[in-house]
Amino acid sequence: MKVIIVGGVAGGASCAARLRRLDEKAEIMMVERGPYVSYANCGLPYHVGGVIENESSLLVASETLFRERFAVDVRTGCEAIAISPKEKKVKLRSVKTGEVTEHAYDKLVLSPGAASIRPPLPGIDLPGIFQVRTVPDARQIKEWIEARRAGGRPMRAVVVGGGFIGLEMAENLVHLGVGVTLVEMAGQVLPPVDEEFARLVKDRLESHGVRLALGDGVAAFEEAGNGAIDVRTKSGKAHRGDLVILALGVRSDTALAKAAGLQIGERGGIRVDDQMSTSDPDIFAVGDAVEVRDFVTGEWSLVALAGPANRQGRIAADVIAGRNSRFRGTQGTAIVGLFGAAIAWTGVSEKTLKSLGDSDYEKIYIYPSSHAGYYPGARPIAMKVLYRKSDGRLLGAQAFGEDNVDKRISALAVALQMGATIHDLEEAELCYAPQFGSAKDPVNFAGMVAANAMSGDMPLIHWDAAKTGFLLDVREPGELAADPMPRALNIPVGQLRGRLGELPRDHAIHVFCRSGQRAYLAVRILLQHGFEARNISGGMLSYATVDQTVKQSD
Repeated sequence: MKVIIVGGVAGGASCAARLRRLDEKAEIMMVERGPYVSYANCGLPYHVGGVIENESSLLVASETLFRERFAVDVRTGCEAIAISPKEKKVKLRSVKTGEVTEHAYDKLVLSPGAASIRPPLPGIDLPGIFQVRTVPDARQIKEWIEARRAGGRPMRAVVVGGGFIGLEMAENLVHLGVGVTLVEMAGQVLPPVDEEFARLVKDRLESHGVRLALGDGVAAFEEAGNGAIDVRTKSGKAHRGDLVILALGVRSDTALAKAAGLQIGERGGIRVDDQMSTSDPDIFAVGDAVEVRDFVTGEWSLVALAGPANRQGRIAADVIAGRNSRFRGTQGTAIVGLFGAAIAWTGVSEKTLKSLGDSDYEKIYIYPSSHAGYYPGARPIAMKVLYRKSDGRLLGAQAFGEDNVDKRISALAVALQMGATIHDLEEAELCYAPQFGSAKDPVNFAGMVAANAMSGDMPLIHWDAAKTGFLLDVREPGELAADPMPRALNIPVGQLRGRLGELPRDHAIHVFCRSGQRAYLAVRILLQHGFEARNISGGMLSYATVDQTVKQSD
């Protein structure tokens, strides 16, 4: 059996290595148009920033390794230019010489990845405008910065795009002492997360000197003299930089698949089934170029992440080798580091649920410590957890903080993939020692809070709805001076039982404290004394990041 794999990096390289482990007799050829067969493109911003010092550290597996250890015929600097599905042949061209050869295959695996979006804007080809997709891209950026630093003047950069790469490049450029302006067409950074968590990220960026220009797309690039570039936006503003980083996202590379007549999905990716097979049963596709089902919603989605690409490559190899492996779908689990903090998420966001017209969900906001509060170094984690109102099934989660954010979202990601409910989170048995966690881990805590809400022990309400009701503030008087809520009645929770006569019985009482824990006790007291009461989820901490329309109405 001859298998040709087009494209290396995560999906293609994983497929080649897995297939060799399963089938010693298969003839495997892997072609990669770039100079490296497998490299860590997720590490490119950190190489630019000097965190990863040596370029060689980005090279995950070399051409030599694949040849000697896996007996794979690797051809770098070689691109596939045409597929003939009926004849089961593919044409390959040498990037260096232009020579074209034709090769027969029994099975073909496409792992072409995705290309950085580079819109045809005026001036986009000016020197000093870079994208961050390959090792040579990172090398060029480093050389550009070093050359201009030799002049001894301060540098500024304009990063266009507020997604993964945009934020990571902004952070690493700041670490290099480069001033950064980040321009984003949308009204928030990190489109996958909900607005209130994007606002936490925005605050973090600004606190470290990153200037943000949100809700304003780029219109053109212009020379500004002395090698500088003006980034002109649609509002008419100009942001000047000594270099520009284009981080506008990626677009699936489907040209080869389209020309071969393979089915392309509604999202613009190669359509595959759960065994990574395309509309041609002898052609498979994996990685950033394919459309896959969202694990939670069942909708088709494009997810350019290394983890799913690696798993898809393994599954394609399994199926080619005769095994019945299947891809479960993707839930988009991801994390971004930001100046010592991290934002992470898994599953669906609330805005996605709203866009699908799904109203069978509830959300909670909690702010637990990263580990036991009595052990030094505990830091708060802001968490949002979404679940089904009807059955408690976990739908998604987002978290932001400075410590152990990753392990909480990782635990929730596994739970979500296993179809867990909030009750499963309550019962999850997780590691505990004071320097690592708490006896009631944030994952458990999320399940307990959601279960209390679902059972009716703690009816929930959120700030957008609570603003029209009777507000009861159960914080201590000293807290009010730092964070006031003037239109609320303040009765500290310790005094509540003796002051019930001050509360209305003909209105719902919306209760809040700093984070929601004291409000929970207050709600339990009020419910058992015949009042209608609801806990405002997340208390004043969630109020600090809720939609601005809520604050503006105060």
